Amino acid sequence: MSNVSVLSVLRERAGLTPDDVAFTFTDYDRDWNGVAESLTWSQVYRRTLNVAHEVGQHGAPGDRALIIAPQGLAYIVAFLGAMQAGFIAVPLSVPVPGSHDERVSAVVTDTSPSVVLTTSEVFEVAAQYVDDGAAVIATIAVDTLDLDAAKAVDPEVPDGPDIAYLQYTSGSTRLPAGVMISHRNMCANFEQLMADYLPHYGGEFPPGLSLVSWLPFYHDMGLMLGIGAPILSGHPADLMSPIAFLSRPARWLQAMARQPKAWSGAPNFAFDLTARRTGDDELDGLDLSGVIGIINGAERIHPETVVRFNERLAPIGLRPEVMAPSYGLAEATVYVASSTANEVPNVVDFDAVELSQGIAVRKTGGAPLLRYQLPVSPLVRIVDADTCELCPDGTVGEIWTHGENVSAGYWRKPEQTGSAFGATLINPSNDDPESGWLRTGDRGFVSQGELFIVGRIKDMLIVRGRNHYSEDIESTVQKITKGRVAAIAVSDEQSETLVTVLELKKRDDSTEYTGVKNDVIAAISRAHGLQVADIVLVEPGAIPTTTSGKIRRAACVEQYRQGQFVRLDA
Repeated sequence: MSNVSVLSVLRERAGLTPDDVAFTFTDYDRDWNGVAESLTWSQVYRRTLNVAHEVGQHGAPGDRALIIAPQGLAYIVAFLGAMQAGFIAVPLSVPVPGSHDERVSAVVTDTSPSVVLTTSEVFEVAAQYVDDGAAVIATIAVDTLDLDAAKAVDPEVPDGPDIAYLQYTSGSTRLPAGVMISHRNMCANFEQLMADYLPHYGGEFPPGLSLVSWLPFYHDMGLMLGIGAPILSGHPADLMSPIAFLSRPARWLQAMARQPKAWSGAPNFAFDLTARRTGDDELDGLDLSGVIGIINGAERIHPETVVRFNERLAPIGLRPEVMAPSYGLAEATVYVASSTANEVPNVVDFDAVELSQGIAVRKTGGAPLLRYQLPVSPLVRIVDADTCELCPDGTVGEIWTHGENVSAGYWRKPEQTGSAFGATLINPSNDDPESGWLRTGDRGFVSQGELFIVGRIKDMLIVRGRNHYSEDIESTVQKITKGRVAAIAVSDEQSETLVTVLELKKRDDSTEYTGVKNDVIAAISRAHGLQVADIVLVEPGAIPTTTSGKIRRAACVEQYRQGQFVRLDA
């Protein structure tokens, strides 16, 4: 195990600044106005050791420990405690009571855990997923332990695998797989993102800054932003649950405003939701001039959403240059690239027809794409997916990345690991390494020394022999509907046809549905030269998504084939 890890840094924080606040969690379930609870660095460290002592009674270093708990301080302590015991932590969400969560069941089967760490509130829900009689799996409610007891426990981490935790992928194109994240991966990726986000601050957060997050801890960005970054940087975190944000997005803004300096992050949809659902009365009295950065990542970023969010919050001090569009994936821990630090996000237009043919030609009024800087670390290259040779500038190819942040592969999935990790670059240029590359499965290109992200390879639609990107079509439709959209290709015996599934609020006048459909048909024809075979109008929440909100297009295709979508205009 690496000498430097989130655990060794936590121990150092507890020794040097024991009484400084480390984490504050505001619970909006108990009270609409919120009830805040904080832990100091010494309290976090002691509770982590006590959890480790209990976990160690139910297995050995290298065993897996599942964390199935609500967002909160207990989740943080459980996650750190599992690793402190030398176990491999597996952060997960809490299944909805009364339903069966296939994802959690699949992870239980995949990991063969020795212990499940939960809380008394959801103990029965968590226990039902491991209580099948096939193996003895301990289920521990962390909040029932005497976490502040001054027990004589060994402060050293037991010898175990270098794997710190398994980050289960969102499963947007396949079943979830456990990415093996090492202690070094986590620390290296933190160093990389700090260098890219904060060069104007010397690669460090300025004094007095707090990290603000509502992102779930079981998601890669939520884990780094809410747990990893506070420990590794030594700056406190101000946290809440995803439900607290979704029920009232203004809470996110209030949390950032109450800090002298704040850093935060969220997926694209959250910026759109906040701009639309935050009233003027909720903005009254808020000051966001202390916000120095907000990461926009985890899903396709829509330039118009960035503009709308910035314009909505400019009157209360938010500066447009603090927005940090970012690209990453769990296989690279979380972060790969971002826009230029402390600059207003820049959009470049490209000819949509040429882009569909794999050629990037700048054209005013074309398809808008956000610009990213090519990072120094990790390395990022555009590669021909078939020949494994570098693509020339202006040619769309697969994004490959290389660095200490890249995982060793997927847990117990050698075939999937071999197809994505350890790729070999044919005829590398300059000082680029030949082996050890990660094939991201994402398409992009370099134009004038700048990086642009196009979309997932597996989400490419081939209609009448031409390539089209699902996300481009979805972006076109969202300008009309403002809701979630899935663009899918459905095959018949002769060819593939385009089907769009649109989430809309119910309309009193059914003729409005016809108007929406006509607008969508015209927009897709005008922007992409495509004819839509079917438009499916459904209620909000009907489109299947991953835990991070990404469209599960393969599931959409299956539901469409089976006639399982409930149409609003049926």
